[in-house]
Amino acid sequence: QVQLVDSGGDLVQPGGSLRLSCAASGTIFSIDDMGWYRQAPGKERELVAVITNGGSTNYADSVKGRFTISRDNAKNTVYLQMNSLKPEDTAVYYCNADRVQYPTTYGRRWSSFWGQGTQVTVSS
Repeated sequence: QVQLVDSGGDLVQPGGSLRLSCAASGTIFSIDDMGWYRQAPGKERELVAVITNGGSTNYADSVKGRFTISRDNAKNTVYLQMNSLKPEDTAVYYCNADRVQYPTTYGRRWSSFWGQGTQVTVSS
């Protein structure tokens, strides 16, 4: 059973920093993309940043230059370093692991998995 557990959310003042972590557990052969999404109250879930297995990254325009995504393939873990936080960054942040290859009774399968979400609140 593959599970994602994300953590690191907190209340922080504007201009502050936070580091989110997300670890995938279970028997995993490989993971393609890993990413972070966020959902603010009354808004749709949006992509924040994504990183490929090879280390290529892509960011939402609103976080470029402030957020950095990284991953440790050996640990199946993805991180999001968030600097210069703004009140508009307030949201529940979800990690995602796409095209996770794992074993089942019927052979190998590929699925996408989500973390449970971690709250980030930026307020003075």
